[in-house]
Formats: sequence, structure tokens, C-alpha cells
Amino acid sequence: MNVNEYVVVDHVEKAYQLLNQDKKNQIIAGGAWLKLSVKEVNKLISLDHLSLNYIKEEKDFIEIGAMTSLRDLEMNSVVNDLDHGLLSLAISKIMGVTIRNLASIGGSIMGKFSFSDILPVLLVMDCKLYFHHRGEMNIEDFMNTRGLERDVLTHIKIKKQNRKSFFKRVAHTALDFSMINIAIVYDDSFMISVGSQPGMAMLCKETMSYLNETSEVTEEVIKEAVIIALNELNLSSNLRASQSYREVLVKTYLKRGIRQVIE
Repeated sequence: MNVNEYVVVDHVEKAYQLLNQDKKNQIIAGGAWLKLSVKEVNKLISLDHLSLNYIKEEKDFIEIGAMTSLRDLEMNSVVNDLDHGLLSLAISKIMGVTIRNLASIGGSIMGKFSFSDILPVLLVMDCKLYFHHRGEMNIEDFMNTRGLERDVLTHIKIKKQNRKSFFKRVAHTALDFSMINIAIVYDDSFMISVGSQPGMAMLCKETMSYLNETSEVTEEVIKEAVIIALNELNLSSNLRASQSYREVLVKTYLKRGIRQVIE
């Protein structure tokens, strides 16, 4: 990646203005994934001096600054109480501690990476994003917005809940990107998300609707839910896995996940 100028800003408005001066200007968060999607940068804008590295507990939600490292989230006891530690578990599976110390939650969200193990988890949690210019935005709406936002993500909020949860990622090695990942939460209703299809994570809305309208989740219901999920997902092949193998993984771990959260 070629960078012509590195700029450290002292106010979020300055970062926003610089970002929108030129399409080749980019914000650097942790910097772990930036070079995967950007090759040429005129001005690389650092948010290091904006005090966006924090985890704050409120009555009904947790507020997390966009520059908070994945490792800080993984080790935080308050975050670990969310949905039986779902987010902490997913983060702990991301490569090694060195990468998790570097990567930030904001950068992990803004990149909209199809291989992300965090996005499917945030989709099934009650997560809101907060941008400097646009303001509040639901995580699903953000992911369904084409392209990347030319805005500065300042923080996110996650509703405090402790539902039963399940997370599974499958990769060739611990240091490789996922070939599939699945996140499920359940209390009175199911929330199910699948990522690395190899496309970006998505909520399985038809599957969720079927399960949530069923009075009793039997083995037959689970089998039908898996069929519905395979029909609504966009599973395909890439260098990491074939479509048929991804289908086998979804069948196996979706069944296992549903069984686990209803126990």
C-alpha cells in the first residue's frame, strides 16, 4: 500500500472533512486489514488522538469507542457478559493475540469484510452504529448500504442481554480466514446469521421467521429450518471452500447451534 501523507487529527470534524476532500483519502483505525482493500492512499488519517478507545457500561447498553482494540473487548468482563460471551468468543477465534491487539472494532466494522467473524455476531445482537455526520444507524442497514460510508464511525452501542448463544467458525488453520461462520442467539425468539458464504454476513430472516412461528422446535423443525437457510443463503465457491462443502458445514453447525441454544 502506498501512502503519500500521514495526518493525525485532533477533532473528529477534521477527520470527516479530510476524508471527504478526496476519494483516495482514507481513515486508519487499527490498520490490520486496510491494505487488503486499499492500494493507493493520498492522505491516511489517524484517529489516535480522538480518545475513541474505551468501553463504557450504561444501564441498558454498553458503549464501545471505535478505536477500541479487539483484544480489549475480548478481555473485558462487561463485554463477556453479553449473550453468554458471544462477542468475546468470536473475537478470541480471530488469528493471534498480536492481530487482536492491533485491529479495532471500528475498522473491523467499516471494512465490511466478507470473511469477518465479528459482523455475523453483531448482526444477531442489538447493535447500533454512531457516525459523526449521519448519526445512529442499525448494523444491518449499514451492511446493506452499497459501498463504504464516507463518514467517521465514533462508537457503537450494544444492548445488554444475556440470551443463550452459539458461535462457530470453520477455517483451514487458526490463522486463516473463515470458510463459514455462524452466530445464533435465542431467548423468546431466534436470531441467526451466517457469514463467509463467501459473501458478507447476512441474517437468515426466512429461517428465523419459520423457527419463531413454530410452537415447538423438534428435530423435524430443525431439519426444515436448515433447508430454508440453504435456500436463502448465497453459498458459493472460492479458494477456501467449495459451495458443496459450505453447504455441508451449514447443515452440520446450524443444526448443532439450534440444538445448543434450546437446551
